[in-house]
Parts: sequence; structure tokens; C-alpha cells
Amino acid sequence: MMVTVAVIGRSDCSSEQAALAEEVGALLAERNVVVVCGGLGGVMEAACRGARSRGGLTVGVLPGNDRTAANQWVSLPIATGIGQARNIAVVRSCQAVIAIGGAYGTLSEIAFALDSRIPVIGIGTWKLAGVDSDTDCLHEVTTPLEAVNLAMKFATGKE
Repeated sequence: MMVTVAVIGRSDCSSEQAALAEEVGALLAERNVVVVCGGLGGVMEAACRGARSRGGLTVGVLPGNDRTAANQWVSLPIATGIGQARNIAVVRSCQAVIAIGGAYGTLSEIAFALDSRIPVIGIGTWKLAGVDSDTDCLHEVTTPLEAVNLAMKFATGKE
């Protein structure tokens, strides 16, 4: 089965977040992982650019009806016409999620992933703790390599 990892974050991110996302995308593509995102700008565009720079496949799950609204680095645009409800499709189509920065849309994607027991790895994103336990429910790392390694461990069950 093909491994898919979502990369989520703001559509108007900082240059530092874009650089992190681009490196995450490249590292995922080097491992033959399909990068799934919301298909627009910012973190999504940077992750797709990084993945495509290494010959990777990128999927953009778009909020609107127009496939041409996808950033230029999306290999397969999926026009949903369902607005932010597409956030559910972004994360549930993956075995792991990497969140870089983010606003409320990112927070909703994190929540949908966690509710579906899909692991979330964060770089400078929301800080969350499990409601029913003392353990963190979001795995915070500091580098793209750490994020990708952890995502691969969760997605494949291998170190």
C-alpha cells in the first residue's frame, strides 16, 4: 500500500515555515511518500514544491470547485466544492499528519486526525495535551528530518 502523509499549515505562512515545509516535502518524496495537502498556498505550496523537486507525487484537496485554483506544484488537484469541510478528507486520506505552524483551519485538521487516531507531528504548531491523560497527543519536533522520520515510523510501523 502506498504511504500518504498530509502536510498542513497556513496558506499565508512565514518564510521560515515555508522553508520547513519545502524540506518536509522533499524528504517525504525521497521516501516515495505521497504528499497530501489542501492544495493552496503557503505551507501547502512549499510542501508540494519540495516534493516535486524530488520527483514526488502531490495531491491537493481543494475547498472550491475549480481545479485550476491549486498551486502549480500539485500533481493531482481534487476539487471538492465543500470549503473547509475538505479538511477532513485531507487528514483521513493519510497515515500520518505533519503540521507546520498554522491557524484555526490547521487546528481543525489536527482535531480530525486525532479523532481518527491518525498521528500528528508538529513543528511550531498548536500545543495540545490529551484531555483524558497526562500525555501529549501531538508529537512536537524541531526539524523536518525528525518530523519525517516520526511520520514514517507511525505510517509504516518501522523505525
